[in-house]
Amino acid sequence: MYTARFSRRQALQGLVWCVAAVPTLDAMTAPITLPSTESLAASLDAAMRAKQPLVVMVSLQGCPFCKVVRENYLHPLLASGLYVVQVDMRDNRGLLDFDGTALTQDAWVRKQGVKLAPTVLFFGAQGREVATRLKGAYLPDFYGAYLDEQLAVARRGVAGT
Repeated sequence: MYTARFSRRQALQGLVWCVAAVPTLDAMTAPITLPSTESLAASLDAAMRAKQPLVVMVSLQGCPFCKVVRENYLHPLLASGLYVVQVDMRDNRGLLDFDGTALTQDAWVRKQGVKLAPTVLFFGAQGREVATRLKGAYLPDFYGAYLDEQLAVARRGVAGT
């Protein structure tokens, strides 16, 4: 009969490997999502009644930068009462534009001239952009500041209408 003998170091390395192989709590939880919308006009109307801009995140399935922006920046703002929706590139689900025109999410993204994911847009009355778009993920150390700055601009734009 063969009995394996391991040094302390080998046993610790094995233990570290086993612990590393166990899924983390993050991997076991459901992904954080933003609401989608079937009508940008209805979403904008709700935001305007609350005197807030409508924030639209253009996302792309599987985009790691989109995940960071969605989970770390926009989802907490959604939880604090900001009106945020997500529209997806390459998605054929139907969407009503601000003027009631029916199109797909992907067609709306192309109509807006968005070519980079993530892109965050800020809308006010009549579906007009009221702040500069945030294109891409920028530097993680500064993204929050860029987002806060454009949100302040968007809120002023909404308050002025």
